[in-house]
Amino acid sequence: MSNLKDTGNGQLPQLIQLADLPADEFVSYFRHHRGEIAEKLLTSGAVKFTGVEISSLDTFQHIVNSISTRFLSYIDGNSPRTKLSENVYTSTEYDNAMKITMHNELSYSARWPGQLFFSCIQPAATAGETLLADSRRIVEVMNKDIVSEVSAKGVRYVRNLQGGMGIGPTWQETFETEDPAQAEAYCRSYNIAFEWGDNNSLRLKQFSKGIIHHRHSGELLWFNQIDQFHPFHLGEDLYEAMVAAYGDPSDFPTYVTFGDGSPVSDDMVQEILTTIDSVTIAPAWRKNELLIVDNEMVCHGRNPFTGERRVLVAMSE
Repeated sequence: MSNLKDTGNGQLPQLIQLADLPADEFVSYFRHHRGEIAEKLLTSGAVKFTGVEISSLDTFQHIVNSISTRFLSYIDGNSPRTKLSENVYTSTEYDNAMKITMHNELSYSARWPGQLFFSCIQPAATAGETLLADSRRIVEVMNKDIVSEVSAKGVRYVRNLQGGMGIGPTWQETFETEDPAQAEAYCRSYNIAFEWGDNNSLRLKQFSKGIIHHRHSGELLWFNQIDQFHPFHLGEDLYEAMVAAYGDPSDFPTYVTFGDGSPVSDDMVQEILTTIDSVTIAPAWRKNELLIVDNEMVCHGRNPFTGERRVLVAMSE
């Protein structure tokens, strides 16, 4: 087996080029170099292996099961995705004409994955890149007044989950259960305030720091989804349609305030989006690649695309 080689220190993602290794050979390679790979992941926040023969869901499942443990489900997740097997999901299933803006997976939740595993089984005809941005860099370039306010106040996420009649995810999908008691038990265990409403709907309120220190390195990280939960993110036309349907924006499927309940302005959301875009990269997907992302250190998104695109995702602690 050859020594570990990559395309340079600090690159996002660090590329490790392999010679068309079958799944079991890659697993052996990964285990042999586990310590070095962990160091590279802690340095850059994302490592992409090329030349790994991944042609199916079963192969991807086998690889991630062999190189990682303590997988997380998508319980309490807010994005539309399909559970394909025990530990594997589709990537977010928004319309292919939409850009998915940058986020750290489940950063609005009390429990989030430490690592994400991606593989593109079917690249799009055009575009469809999984976007990446270094959360350390975002804090560095973000307006210091915004950083200070988020640090001081934290973030309060509001989710209005329908019970089968409405727009957005249902609480049954979110908590992967039909039992209200199980949903309530989950909320209590993670200090999520909840309130049942009309038509079997469920409102959740969750506090988050918004800016955190990395669990291993202690580095300061931008770690929130303020822009994705804010009505400004919808665009003018959709926002007006949602107001007509719901009235108060706090009744939208998602909403956000600062932790003390004070509003987040449209101008602030626009500045957050612009700043993050300035440090976002769009590495192209090809077949037979495995991308591992430190979910705290690097946020991700998706470019619009044409044609068929199939990206598999697994999450671990």
